[in-house]
Amino acid sequence: MVAYRAGVPVLVSQFLADVRHLARAFPKCTHVLNACTDRYHFAVGFAAALLSERVSLLPSSQAPEMMRQLGAFAPQVICLTDEADSSIALPRMAYPREPDASDAQDAASPAPANNVPQVDAAKLAAYVFTSGSTGTPLPYRKSFGPLVGCVREAARRLDLAGSQRWAIVATVPPQHMYGFEASVLLALGNGHALCSERPFYPADIADALERVPRPRALVSTPVHLRALLGSGVALPAVDLVLCSTAPLARQLAAETERRFDTRLLEIYGSTETGQIAVRRPSHTAEWRLWPGVSLELEGETSVARGGHIEQPTILPDVLEMTGPESFLLHGRVSDLVNIAGKRSSLAYLNHQLNSIPGVEDGAFFHAEEPRGSHTGVARVAACVVAPALDAARLLEALRERIDAVFLPRPLLFVARLPRNGTGKLPLAALRTLAAQAKSATPV
Repeated sequence: MVAYRAGVPVLVSQFLADVRHLARAFPKCTHVLNACTDRYHFAVGFAAALLSERVSLLPSSQAPEMMRQLGAFAPQVICLTDEADSSIALPRMAYPREPDASDAQDAASPAPANNVPQVDAAKLAAYVFTSGSTGTPLPYRKSFGPLVGCVREAARRLDLAGSQRWAIVATVPPQHMYGFEASVLLALGNGHALCSERPFYPADIADALERVPRPRALVSTPVHLRALLGSGVALPAVDLVLCSTAPLARQLAAETERRFDTRLLEIYGSTETGQIAVRRPSHTAEWRLWPGVSLELEGETSVARGGHIEQPTILPDVLEMTGPESFLLHGRVSDLVNIAGKRSSLAYLNHQLNSIPGVEDGAFFHAEEPRGSHTGVARVAACVVAPALDAARLLEALRERIDAVFLPRPLLFVARLPRNGTGKLPLAALRTLAAQAKSATPV
């Protein structure tokens, strides 16, 4: 089988029939913006685009400006969507609900292995786009062979390369590089089964896990795991938890392993490179690189190359090599904070903030200096979700954890943080939220 939909298995024969049907249904176009929210629909759309010589476009955001950029990048693009109320301002095609008679006949009888279409390893499969949190979105080519090679190596590193067939449940969208690799390609490229749903609320995550057989894996993020563990929802047994998109605190990793009675592995990568390293954060801070991937460090600049990486890529993080195939992560280059000669990082400050009892979510960020300011004085601000705390108590708790020069100015209490589908916080969205909240709750 290739997938589960509401706990019901989908056979390979049905998947191939759905792929052929959709490939024939595409209108004239060269690129397909795959906006399907159902993970099975997304997988069918990706395979149908490959089969019909079209290239998939996978932006991390569907914001209007991103859609305008995609329209300029690929004028003959069609948006494949399975939502009737999609607001994407591009030519749209609804995901077909009913296969035609020939496809239904194909699905009724098992398809022999030699009927599985073969794809040239050098074929351009997709363009993925950097997220808005790292600057202006840019396209990166993804060829079919390197994509498959990456997830097959991932299966070996995650102990998913054996004869057992796993079910993979994910809380992250398939359009994001992490979700694309870990929840779609990891299944399709290694004989496992993806789960079509994308559960968000803790009860839905637990229900989605209960519906699929073991061994089963949960692909998630630190934000989702924290909410899940704090919900009080009874958690079913999980045989593996994968986490990525932001550094995972060792305490949260250990608590996840204890509550799920499992092991948790953390993936390091980027939109540009895909997955390139793994670690078990409850056991070690060191990351282990994929075979063939190398890092070259020059000061605080790190360049990744080799293996499945199609072009040398400057990484946005501060790394320290501990061996030929291992490294430590010290945070993002843009996250470094230097105030009054003292250095820290936003990742460290965020960890301390979110470790305070009563804090449900919170984030430090570089405060934007007023236009025309020439002071050159760096400062950090913070937005926090902590309904049971007031500013005085929270600042007192912070003083016990961080140097006073890093106390947030201002500290703003908000109802929620503007996280995207993978739990990230684009700086522009955070600053907009801060501007809205500042007049109401200044500190």
